[in-house]
Amino acid sequence: MAQVHITEGISAGDGRPLLVIAGPCVIEGRCLCLRVASHLKALCEQIKLPFVFKASFDKANRSSISSFRGVGMEDGLSILAEVKEKVGVPVVTDIHLPEQAAPVAEVVDMLQIPAFLCRQTDLLIAAARAGRPVLIKKGQFIAPEDMGRAAEKVRSMGNADVLLCERGAVFGYHDLVADMRSIVRMKALGYPVAFDVTHSTQRPGAAGTASGGEREMAMPLGSAAVAAGADAVFIETHPQPDEALSDAASMVPLESMELLLKRLQAVAAAVGKP
Repeated sequence: MAQVHITEGISAGDGRPLLVIAGPCVIEGRCLCLRVASHLKALCEQIKLPFVFKASFDKANRSSISSFRGVGMEDGLSILAEVKEKVGVPVVTDIHLPEQAAPVAEVVDMLQIPAFLCRQTDLLIAAARAGRPVLIKKGQFIAPEDMGRAAEKVRSMGNADVLLCERGAVFGYHDLVADMRSIVRMKALGYPVAFDVTHSTQRPGAAGTASGGEREMAMPLGSAAVAAGADAVFIETHPQPDEALSDAASMVPLESMELLLKRLQAVAAAVGKP
């Protein structure tokens, strides 16, 4: 059975409930992270879905040099550690350089490899050696079958806890398309697969100095992905998305998460997921 084990009692894959990986795009401050994590923990406990909190300490691939990147690794890890301790949830964040893997792994429960970096061998090997499960976003520029080689780089270091993630493919200029066949094809490689509900609604660079998005597509795309067999959903959410400092156009309002997760849970049940 293809499964990834994140913490005691929380895993994703065959025979496991739909995993929710959710939080704001970027760490804007401790209060936001604590608020969102607490809200999502209570919601997921209510509807009985496992939950992992996500947020980035550095958005190293922003469209513009003037865009907000984050609070940095030191402050970001301090905030994630506080979320983990005070809210009592596992946490995941992304890394961009091999030397970040070990110190970040001392705090988080899972390391995330950004889509643009999914073929970077040194980064994947460093993440694998850090001893945490590794979430690898599929690049917008490669075929789903090619993700098997990215996963093998992690497994070659003796780390079998790999979660692949579909997040859309480049479709002309300033647009992405989410091909649900990718979920089926990546699962056929022998790994559990997540679907990035909100980044799949992006329109990269369409807002000039930032990416645009169509957050109203989160519900239909997420539903289709779960119906296609996704083992986890990755969702960025914010209390006031339009005021967010990153990915404002694609994040789901925090108040809408209950409706979205209940819909995705219903679809999961309809296709036989626990």
